[in-house]
Amino acid sequence: MRVLVTGAAGFIGFHVSRRLLARGDTVLGIDSLNDYYDVTLKHARLAELAKDGANSNGRFTFKHVDFSDHVALDAALDGEQFDRIVHLGAQAGVRYSIENPRAYLQANLAGHLNMIEIGRNRRVEHLVYASSSSVYGGNDTLPFRVEDRVDQPLSLYAATKKADELMSETYAHLYRLRQTGLRFFTVYGPWGRPDMAMWLFTRAILDGQPIKVFGEGRMRRDFTYIDDIVAGVVACLDNPPIDDGVIKAGGSVSPHRIYNIGNSRSEDLGEMIALIEQACGRSAERLMLPMQPGDVRDTFADIGEIQRELGFEPRTTIAQGVPRFVQWYRNHYNV
Repeated sequence: MRVLVTGAAGFIGFHVSRRLLARGDTVLGIDSLNDYYDVTLKHARLAELAKDGANSNGRFTFKHVDFSDHVALDAALDGEQFDRIVHLGAQAGVRYSIENPRAYLQANLAGHLNMIEIGRNRRVEHLVYASSSSVYGGNDTLPFRVEDRVDQPLSLYAATKKADELMSETYAHLYRLRQTGLRFFTVYGPWGRPDMAMWLFTRAILDGQPIKVFGEGRMRRDFTYIDDIVAGVVACLDNPPIDDGVIKAGGSVSPHRIYNIGNSRSEDLGEMIALIEQACGRSAERLMLPMQPGDVRDTFADIGEIQRELGFEPRTTIAQGVPRFVQWYRNHYNV
């Protein structure tokens, strides 16, 4: 299978690309390599993918292009062949969206439109795209179910992800473009994102600096290990929704479904910090702070639909996953 992966130098896109290459698929990766976080890390991921590509008879190709620029995107993809798309590229970060709203409109709205247009014009077999658990916004009923209301976003990032789902639904209805949207829940693991709490806490503890604990430490998150996320993405990619008029997960009668993809456990933030302390062999100095604008108190995924329909089963607890991340971090940065 030939797969186009957007955000291939990003955290999830990198791991999905590796999994696809490992099983014999051909991967065309694209990424804008923006400087939202350390570009050196993105280049390091690409270097690993280049090694994988060299070991797989050249089945990995990378193109540096901004998918929100439709002219540049069309030029970059001219002559390229692919059967399916995994659209993971986006402007990430809830808090950053408050300070830089236009970056989200361009990457997450114009960019998503460009990708579903590519899917329509190329008649791809299936397009899997990243939504986010942030769409649940002010919903205080746990666990979050895909049929819950998602019209109270607490950040512009969340609003753009909900808008992506609506655009995809429209294209599924008008053009019968088969799509699957995935609402990711707090993804972590090796090669992760430096703006995420687990990374920030690990770096601060190893540097002997205090950690900033927002929400006075009373927040809970559905932490989901990257290997489990990748397993879910690939299972979705391999099983496109059927265009049969039957209601899908998320409520569509078009060939478009939406799944929660999480660990289905809501973990106390303090437990995660304790596991990092244990893995680092050091105690953290906690600076307790109020919640930040755009944040939600708790997240908890109901994964019943993806379990029943695709057999998805997360296997990694935070007690297993946190030490793996810390060990990777120490090895990567020699600390």
